[in-house]
Amino acid sequence: MTTSKRTTSADAVSAGSPARRPRRTSATHSRKTVEPAVAPPTDTIDREAIAALAYSFWVERGCVGGSPEEDWLRAERELLERA
Repeated sequence: MTTSKRTTSADAVSAGSPARRPRRTSATHSRKTVEPAVAPPTDTIDREAIAALAYSFWVERGCVGGSPEEDWLRAERELLERA
């Protein structure tokens, strides 16, 4: 007479087999609409003009120090004031 042994999840883990997780049937996160960040109105100013002016600020400093972002924003402000 042969008897069969039923395996439990503890037996499967001890035998080296990964325990299975139950399947999720529904979404757990709600879908939220994310609005894009509003960019400054650079459409009215040529990006190349901003880049050239920002570069000139860097050259005026002797090509050291500062940050490209600060130079870009300063150039943007100055060109917007001129417009």
